[in-house]
Amino acid sequence: MMGGAQRISRLVSGGALAALLAGCTGTIGGESAVVPPPPLTAPITQPPPRDQADLQILFWNDDQRSKRFRAMEQWFAGHEVPAARTPRILPKGAPFSPALQADLKALMKDTNAAGIMVLVDGKVRYESYALGLGPKDRWTSFSVAKSFTSTLLGAAIKDGFIASLDDPVTQYIPDLAGSAYEGVSVRQLATMTSGVAWNENYTDPNSDVAQMARFVVDHGPDAVVAQMKALLREAPAGEKWVYKTGETNLIGVLVENAVGMPLAEYARAKIVEPAGFAGGMFWMVDPRGGNIGGCCLSLRLSDYARMGQFALEGGNGTVPEGWFAEAGKPQVDFGPDAPGFGYGYQWWTYPDGNYGAQGIFGQAITLVPDKKLVMAVVSNWPTATSSEARSQARAVAAKIAESLE
Repeated sequence: MMGGAQRISRLVSGGALAALLAGCTGTIGGESAVVPPPPLTAPITQPPPRDQADLQILFWNDDQRSKRFRAMEQWFAGHEVPAARTPRILPKGAPFSPALQADLKALMKDTNAAGIMVLVDGKVRYESYALGLGPKDRWTSFSVAKSFTSTLLGAAIKDGFIASLDDPVTQYIPDLAGSAYEGVSVRQLATMTSGVAWNENYTDPNSDVAQMARFVVDHGPDAVVAQMKALLREAPAGEKWVYKTGETNLIGVLVENAVGMPLAEYARAKIVEPAGFAGGMFWMVDPRGGNIGGCCLSLRLSDYARMGQFALEGGNGTVPEGWFAEAGKPQVDFGPDAPGFGYGYQWWTYPDGNYGAQGIFGQAITLVPDKKLVMAVVSNWPTATSSEARSQARAVAAKIAESLE
C-alpha cells in the first residue's frame, strides 16, 4: 500500500465522487452458516490520472455516460472482489406473453435502459441489453449500493459485531460524540430519521451534498465524520425523515469500524458468495481506503438480479431472520400524499408490500415478494432523476406481477 499523503491524493477523486453521485434519491448475533471466502488481499486498484473536471459525473454527456457507466473502474479507485466460487445458475423460464415483452421493450426504449432482467421464482423470464452493454459487462449502481450497505449492517448484527439497531451511533463512531448525532440510534441512521439537518440539493453549490468534495480536500481520511459531526439538529431523533447520502456513507464507516474490514471484503463473504454472483464486483473507495457506503459499486445486470433474489429468499443465513422483511417495509410512511410509499432500512418501499433499491440515472432492483418477482434495470436516463421513468418501470413490474398466478 502507498504512503498516507500519496494515498489520500490518489483517492480524492473517489471521495469527491460521493459528493456528486450522491444524486441517488428516488422520486417519491451469531455466526453465519456460510463458509467465508479467503480474505480480500488485492490492493486498491488505481485508474490512470484524470483531470478533475472530467470526473464530474453529473456533467457527463449522454455518450460519456453510456461508455463510462460500464467502466467506472477506469475512472475511480476501488476494490475488486472476485466472482463467487460457486455462481448461482439462473435457469431460463418460459418467455412472457408478446404483450408483456412489448411493454418491456418500450420501457427499454423510452427510458434509455442498458439492460433489463426479470426473474420469477429464480428463473429468467426476460433479459435484454442495449447501449453497448453485454451479459458479462458491469454497470454502476449509484444509490442501489445503499441497499447493499444496509444488508451488510444486517450481517454485522447477525455476526455479533453490532449488538442492536438501538445502540447509539457513537458507540461505533466515537468521534461523533458531542455532535448532533449524540443520542441517535443505529436504527435512526438506517431509516434516515436522525433529525440532523442536511441539504441534498444537487444544483446548490452550498448544499451539504455539494460540500462533500471540500471536506475531502480539507480533511482527507476524516472527511465523512468531519462533515457529519459539523451538522446541526433540526428535529428530535426519530421524528423527521430526510434523504441523506451522507448518512449512508456514515453507515459504511460504522459497519467498517464494527467488523474491522472494508465493506467490499465483508460483502464478499456476506453477499457475493452466498448470493452466487457470476461476475466480479467493483466498489469505489473514499480517502480512508474504505468503501463509499452510499454509492459506487459495479456489477453485471444478472448479479443485480441475483441480489434481488438473495433478498427475496431471506439472505441465505447471513442476516438475522426476517431482516429483509423488516428492511423492506415502511419504517417511514410518506403519508396520504404518497399512499403505500415509504422508506425502510435503506430500501424504498412501495404499495402492496413491494420494495426496491434505486439509484440516479435509472438504476433499480424491484422486488414483488408475493409473486417471487425480481426486476433489475440499469439505465442511462438523460437526467439524473425522472418521476415519469420511475413510474413507467413500476407500472411494467405491476403488469408482470398481475400476469402471474
